[in-house]
Order: sequence, then C-alpha cells, then structure tokens
Amino acid sequence: MTDALPSLSPQDALVAVMVAVSASDEQIRTSELVAIERMVNHMPIFATYDEDRISSVAQTVYALFEEEEGLEALFGLVRDALPERLYETAYALACDVAAADGVLHQPELRMLEEVRGELAIDRLHAVAIEWGARVRHINL
Repeated sequence: MTDALPSLSPQDALVAVMVAVSASDEQIRTSELVAIERMVNHMPIFATYDEDRISSVAQTVYALFEEEEGLEALFGLVRDALPERLYETAYALACDVAAADGVLHQPELRMLEEVRGELAIDRLHAVAIEWGARVRHINL
C-alpha cells in the first residue's frame, strides 16, 4: 500500500483524520459514523465535497492502519493535503468524532494525542477545542 499512496484533497484529509479517530479503538460506532456524515453534510468546508469519496478515504485509512508505518504515512498524507490554517479544524473534527458516543476510550485519547502532536496544535488551543467537543456531546 505504501508504494502507491493516493493524494488527498484538503477535505479528504479532514475526513481521513475523522475516520482515523473513529477506527483507532478498532470499533467504529454508528454514532461516530453519523457524526462524520453530519459534519460533511453541514459544514461549509465540505460544501463542494463529493460525499462518495468518504468510502475510498476510509478504505485508505483502514489499509494504512494495517501497515507497520501506516500511521506515519497517514499523517504525511494529511500534512501534505491540509494547509496549516486547517490543522485546528482537523483537530476539532477529530474531537467531535471521538466525543460523539459520549465516551472517550483510551485508544481514541491516544489518537487525539497523536493528531495534536503531528499537527502541532498549541496546547491551550487544544484544551479549548476539547472542551467545546465535550460540551457539545455531553449526555444527561
């Protein structure tokens, strides 16, 4: 797989980060898939995005997760596709997916830590983004 890595559009890269967080605990939950679909359907950044690409982007993420250096390759693709001004957007979307089911599992927390580090998200900004995701997805 790593010999023929696809190039990603900026929107593909955002979807890839969301899928990676969802798949990080090896249990893709319906609430997480619904959250991804909802964001793609309603956020202005995805206004011109072809939703049919979600499946192929997800397959790329899953295939990379099977590779020894797949996570590094994934983040390389994401950094190549995303302008730096969208790094915090990617992290915010990742946090929303992780929080979608109301529970943050350890593998999701580790993946969020990876995203933070790979995209060099300022710690103070990360805390604000995480807090926003938490309050948006809180359960009674």
